[in-house]
Amino acid sequence: MGLLGFLVLVLGFSSSSYGAISQLNSRLIASISRKGPYIGIVVPNSFELSPLLQSPTFVLDHKFPYFDFAGRRFRIGKLENQKVIIVMTGLSMLNAGISTQLLLTLFNIKGVIHYGIAGNANPELQIGDVTIPQYWAHTGLWNWQRFEDGPDDELALESSGDYTRSIGYLNFSSYNNNTKSSKSVSNLLNNVWYQPEETFPVNSTPEVRQHAFWVQVDNTYFEIAKKLEDIKLNGCVNTTCLPRSPIVTRVRRGVSANVFVDNRAYREFLNSKFNATSIDMESAAVALVCLQQRTPFIAIRALSDLAGGGSTLSNEAAIFASLASHNAVEVLKRFISLIV
Repeated sequence: MGLLGFLVLVLGFSSSSYGAISQLNSRLIASISRKGPYIGIVVPNSFELSPLLQSPTFVLDHKFPYFDFAGRRFRIGKLENQKVIIVMTGLSMLNAGISTQLLLTLFNIKGVIHYGIAGNANPELQIGDVTIPQYWAHTGLWNWQRFEDGPDDELALESSGDYTRSIGYLNFSSYNNNTKSSKSVSNLLNNVWYQPEETFPVNSTPEVRQHAFWVQVDNTYFEIAKKLEDIKLNGCVNTTCLPRSPIVTRVRRGVSANVFVDNRAYREFLNSKFNATSIDMESAAVALVCLQQRTPFIAIRALSDLAGGGSTLSNEAAIFASLASHNAVEVLKRFISLIV
């Protein structure tokens, strides 16, 4: 019995039961999945989704164009002649993780492609460039150290194996202004130590945790991404053009957290500490769910802003988010056309 069949058996067939998969829905899901396997496409927000839905190479399934479940709409069709199911997650790690888990639980999915826009922490790249990181990490899971404890002091619950100092920390006093008035100010915020996620892979013993900080994308997908570097991308929004034509590039690392980073100091810290390029709010959640479900994945993120380091007036995403979204979709379409 598959996972879906087990869920139906346990939850029952009544559509009025909370959390249940009704008979009608279970039949629809089975009918959709029989046409698979599909590539799952996970996208955060509507402005990133719209260019994909408007693409002439995306064709909805004539019989099952979409399936609504648990507040999500799963669009079924073909993109570049590949069978796909597309789901919009909404903002944040929580929404991205839930949507990805539902996608993989309900349908016959052979791989996941996540795409969207991101902030840029890499001074060698510019707005409009499309990045494909090899590794993703969630940098929003912290152990916040008590006042006056330092790097050599054990963290709370570290001895039990719940937390670690192995990844490193951010010391807030490193970013205090060195003025006469601030020299005597205590660093009450002290340090925050970055933590790995607890993971529970589907093929491991239940409730026996593993840990993951850097999650690697699928090797085959990452190799395919080499073939994307010749794509010609748009570099202008109306009459506002970028200094050079945007490029597609594979990079080493991207990071995610429930934080919109519009701060130059933290952007530079993420780049120097973790060698991070792309900064977003969803990709690591998709990566972690796919890691646990043993499903191949890759994330494509177009740079929409400099994460606090560009314009002094406003974040650049207000101007370039639409350009970045379209560039991400162009790369997605080429990538999916290359999957065998």
